[in-house]
Amino acid sequence: MPIEDLARDDVVSAGAETTVSDLATTMRDERVGSIVITDGATPVGIVTDRDLAMRVLADGDAAADSTAEAVMSEDLVTIERDHGFYEAADLMSDNGVRRLPVCDADGELTGIITADDLSELIADEQQHLADVIRAQRPPY
Repeated sequence: MPIEDLARDDVVSAGAETTVSDLATTMRDERVGSIVITDGATPVGIVTDRDLAMRVLADGDAAADSTAEAVMSEDLVTIERDHGFYEAADLMSDNGVRRLPVCDADGELTGIITADDLSELIADEQQHLADVIRAQRPPY
């Protein structure tokens, strides 16, 4: 199954100059745990709720003085939208990440897929399999 069928296209993004305070407010308002940092339509980094806790709060930095550029993870791992579920899982595992921005062939941001999304898909598939087994099981 291609990632474009699984990924959410309502990815929340912001520019590198966005303040940490604005990022946190956006995460709260949008109910997301990450914001993809873009240069135009190209993803260049990601800021997660964990980044805010570890790189801002734990260091005692003033949130209003920091920007996304200062706290974002720049070693961004992305996946092309025509790649599959297993490739996404492998990328997450190999790189120790829980979120993959999804890009088109030109490298422009088109969505995001998370470990939670993959877990939910697996749970749905397990439920379908359980339904098949129940339907074929003799009554007790």
